[in-house]
Amino acid sequence: MKMKSVIKESKLVRYGRVILSDWQLYALLLPLVIWFALWAYKPMGGLLIAFKNYQPNLGIGGSEFVGFSNFISLINGAFADQFWRAFRNTFLISLYGLIYGFPIPIILALFFSELTHNGYRKVIQTLTYLPHFLSEVTITSLVLTLLYNGEVNTGVIATALMGLNIIPEGTKLVQEASFFRPLYIITGIWKEAGYSSIVYFAAIMSVSPTLYEAIKVDGGNKLQEIRFVTFPGMAPTLIIMIIMRIGQMLTVGYERIILLYNANTYETADVLSSFVFRIGLQGGNQALGASAGMFNALIGFALVMGANFISRQVSETSLW
Repeated sequence: MKMKSVIKESKLVRYGRVILSDWQLYALLLPLVIWFALWAYKPMGGLLIAFKNYQPNLGIGGSEFVGFSNFISLINGAFADQFWRAFRNTFLISLYGLIYGFPIPIILALFFSELTHNGYRKVIQTLTYLPHFLSEVTITSLVLTLLYNGEVNTGVIATALMGLNIIPEGTKLVQEASFFRPLYIITGIWKEAGYSSIVYFAAIMSVSPTLYEAIKVDGGNKLQEIRFVTFPGMAPTLIIMIIMRIGQMLTVGYERIILLYNANTYETADVLSSFVFRIGLQGGNQALGASAGMFNALIGFALVMGANFISRQVSETSLW
């Protein structure tokens, strides 16, 4: 027993010395740890609502435990049609966003890396980063103003599209379900593409200049530089970012959705987050909303695990 206590004490002393030797770093880390503890881990106790017949007056602890009844009701109950519609829309919007939105920041980063005039590059980068710092309300208000106003299309973009015969005369872009997904994805690209390009630009800048000089000596052109030097150099960053993006396949924020959608566009616009908001908060069925949110989180967890496993099998880069 004494030997074990001595070993424990020696470990505690050793850990204490490590912390004291770098206490400034641990002090800087402490606010982040506190934030995660309060806002990421403590709220996980609320997941119990998904397994209970939650009554606000009884609280989580006092509500009746019903097992998986809420999940069964969600998947094959009165709200099943709305849930599966929201699930399908979430998956499609995320998939289209991955296909069309993921390459845009990479292309922007390549464009920025080819600009030799630093002043001009800084101006362009600032202009592309700016939409990220605007609120969703501001962004969606600008989009709606550009597309639609009142009973007829009076926005600049809507007028131009009709003038070029791309859309029929009198089409109400924000009132038709078939236009919602392209509208949502294009808005997201406009808002986030510039800011997302920062990480890819940093990856490109980390590639050794000697590699570019070597391929120039071998007679390679600009496209060959990008193919054989730039992309291999930024491959680890690309793999990590796509794994994280796949893990967010079923995570579509409700803010822009709620600001853009309406009763006419529910068929293509209603997603899991807006379903949870409408059923759980507005409808007062917190247990069903918590079940939908947990179902979404579990599928996202499975996706990121699968993507990381595949990446580890085919390359040397993975999240863990």
